Amino acid sequence: MTDNTISSAVIIGAGIFGVSTGVQLARRGIRVTILNDGPPANGASGRSLSWLNSARMRSEPYHRLRMAGIDRYRTLFAQRPDTDWLRFDGGLTWDADDERNEIDAAYRHEVSLAYDAQRLAAGEIARLTPGVDARAIAPQGAIFNPGEGWVDLPALIGVLLEEFSLLGGTLVTDQGAARVTVEGGCAVGAETATGGRFKADAVVLATGPAVPRMAAESGQLIGDDTPIALLVQTKPLAHPLRAVLNTPRVAVRPAPGGTFSLDADWAADEGLRLRPDGGYDIDEAVVDALLAEAAKVMDGNPKLEVASIGVGGKPIPGDGEPVIGALKAIPGYYVAFSHSGATLGLIVGELLAYEVATGAEHPMLATFRPERFS
Repeated sequence: MTDNTISSAVIIGAGIFGVSTGVQLARRGIRVTILNDGPPANGASGRSLSWLNSARMRSEPYHRLRMAGIDRYRTLFAQRPDTDWLRFDGGLTWDADDERNEIDAAYRHEVSLAYDAQRLAAGEIARLTPGVDARAIAPQGAIFNPGEGWVDLPALIGVLLEEFSLLGGTLVTDQGAARVTVEGGCAVGAETATGGRFKADAVVLATGPAVPRMAAESGQLIGDDTPIALLVQTKPLAHPLRAVLNTPRVAVRPAPGGTFSLDADWAADEGLRLRPDGGYDIDEAVVDALLAEAAKVMDGNPKLEVASIGVGGKPIPGDGEPVIGALKAIPGYYVAFSHSGATLGLIVGELLAYEVATGAEHPMLATFRPERFS
């Protein structure tokens, strides 16, 4: 299928939003160039917990978008059931035993939406989702969501880039950071740090936590609540845990090769110190504490060892809702900026490419327009 509105597009950013959009545009017969300041997935996509879900509470349009996102992953999983980078083994969550425990309210809300949810007492968990230390569960119990899963975004991005290349797409990773070129009030392409110029009919800005700052360079406001996140990847470990765990002190996600990904907001808050050069010093004691918290919720309390640590911004818009679509003040300029980048990765690429290619607005993105901040 070929659309006649545009013939070329430049995408800045080779994370999941940029690459997904690039593939979808290339499928439509559009000539696409993706620019990245380093190897693909070197930003937020490379340090994402990548839990595929629409658990807990959020606006109805955001829930619908996330469910559509999960649907696209189900289709992909049906095509690749033996892959080790995309799994649907469920998610298990519980809250701390204090006045902030919301498990009952969350369960009732999920049931009201027909979101697949099972309320479990500690003693029932091993039967449905093994690998969890039941002693860690609060008395209020846990919620098991059997339809949830996880994806390894760098692996997925690699698969999408193979198709992108076969479709004639161009990936540029050796010219440093890029910026949107605006001439006569319209976006006309992008320019890299080394002076490379790439003309196009449309430009998509998909640089994760850098989107608000880069849009501001063209006078466009996007609310930003991006925190610094810390993701620890463990060394391989033989362990029966298959579900994603979201617990009061740590999130644990299985990963390819018998490894696990771990994160927690407190670990990033306590364990990172900003250096004058813009990098971060990591407190090893906090990392050790995060490993210990993960071991506490895993059956047998295994000894976990660090393989790698990722640090950087976790994209979160100022009001928590996705920011997707055209910057209407600058024709030809589109943005993709959101939390839940993994869950939304495939559907945002699909819907944004639809808008770029046709010039029409997709109704599922109606409440996520960038102009709400201006």
